[in-house]
Amino acid sequence: MKKKAVIIGAGPAGLTAAYELLKRTDIHPIVIEQDGEVGGISRTVNFKGNRIDVGGHRFFSKSDRIMDWWLNILPLEESASGSFAIHYQNKQKTIIAEESDPTPNSYPYSEDRVMLVRKRKSRIYFQRKFFDYPVRLNLRTVRNLGLARMVKIGFSYLKSAFLPIRPERNLEEFFINRFGRELYETFFHSYTEKVWGVPCREITAEWGAQRIRGLSIGKALLHTVTNLFRGKGNIAQKGTETSLIEQFLYPRLGPGQMWEAVADKVREMGGEILTGYRATRLLTEGNRIRAVAAVSQLSGVVREFNADYVFSTMPVQGLIRAMGQAVPKSVRHISEGLQYRDFLTVGLLLKNMQVKDKKGGLISDNWIYIQDPDVSLGRVQIFNNWSPFMVRNPEYVWVGLEYFCNEGDKLWEMADSELIRLGREELAKVGMASGDAFVDGVVVRMPKAYPAYFGTYPQFGQIREYLDPFENLLLVGRNGMHRYNNQDHSMLTAMTAVDNIVEGRKDRENIWAVNTEEDYHERLEQPNVK
Repeated sequence: MKKKAVIIGAGPAGLTAAYELLKRTDIHPIVIEQDGEVGGISRTVNFKGNRIDVGGHRFFSKSDRIMDWWLNILPLEESASGSFAIHYQNKQKTIIAEESDPTPNSYPYSEDRVMLVRKRKSRIYFQRKFFDYPVRLNLRTVRNLGLARMVKIGFSYLKSAFLPIRPERNLEEFFINRFGRELYETFFHSYTEKVWGVPCREITAEWGAQRIRGLSIGKALLHTVTNLFRGKGNIAQKGTETSLIEQFLYPRLGPGQMWEAVADKVREMGGEILTGYRATRLLTEGNRIRAVAAVSQLSGVVREFNADYVFSTMPVQGLIRAMGQAVPKSVRHISEGLQYRDFLTVGLLLKNMQVKDKKGGLISDNWIYIQDPDVSLGRVQIFNNWSPFMVRNPEYVWVGLEYFCNEGDKLWEMADSELIRLGREELAKVGMASGDAFVDGVVVRMPKAYPAYFGTYPQFGQIREYLDPFENLLLVGRNGMHRYNNQDHSMLTAMTAVDNIVEGRKDRENIWAVNTEEDYHERLEQPNVK
């Protein structure tokens, strides 16, 4: 009889684990997903033919393994041009040639299920002016900030460079050490506290180490200078800090299209995906998880799934609760103290925007960071620029206004109509779009979008010490590990977990090492095993 793996969650990590198990082992995956659709935070929401990317997902990784994996699922569009596109078209041909069992989405492809090559453009909007993101030391920055403030920023940075804060205990000190206090106060302080809802000094420096590792004024300046001498078409961009990439791949109809395609492949290969089932109990037997109990959100019927392996991508807090009273009280206390930041997107369909490009047309930004503290708005996505196919009528501008909140707080509890009105008012207040440009709107809520690095997080090691001895329990993904991982990092944790099963490795250190090393396992290649 085949062994079974119960996978809790059908987001990027869970679906990657299922696909990898089917491709490389004889283990039968059963994916349990509490929502009615797959993709997790990487899903695409369809509103009257206009699509919302919840949070924004650039398909770029320093890992060749991830880039190849994505292109094996959704091939690059044939019409893509430029050296970046040519590089990945050539890689794609190699991938297809090496596939022993090409699946229906392999090349030649469905016109809808393809990857586009997109230009990356993000900017900061501060005091009603645009700044490059990451901040660049160029004439525009000097002109917008003024020479006096730029001089203060320069001296502040030199002070931090020669007299850094040691030890570096929190996120505020992390930013100051890399950018200087003046630039931190100008561009990082307000926005970061808007995102997390707590002062930067209450967030551990680990968040910065994961999210913007290696980026600093020095590297931003070096990037600016080298771009003057480097031709266009930096191919794999592997030597570039993640925040500085200039091109990326993107599914034609948004990130959810990737995970819908993966789910289709998992089912075609014999795996099971059960949506609308919420994992409620993990049944233990010694140092193993014997089974997972899940309740149907529709019928209320509880089913038990026997498991040889359990991959958990559910929030750690929910996992510990599902393990019941056998969990030591101290571990339960730490788990209950873990914090999350929730997220909502207000989608607005507009006739036009007040801010224009140099030719008077739609600005080309993917997203814009709103730094001003006088509005709650955190970030604006322009979905037309992620993919023109995200908006049903190209005559309109389709934007996503991103708000960070806590489940149950005033913002979260607002009626959709109130949130749409708030979004319209704040866009008008910052001068981006007038209220009468509004055509239609929708609200999308995403609970537990961001695992937080405060609360009891500094004691998280005790949770690991309790869970690691369960020999068939594998924590993967963003919420599964309570780590603010990108999509590719989450996928790598799942791949590494399957590597360990194939290789008979029992410890979890290499899973937890993903996104802690400088190139986050860029060196890993697909093991030649089945």
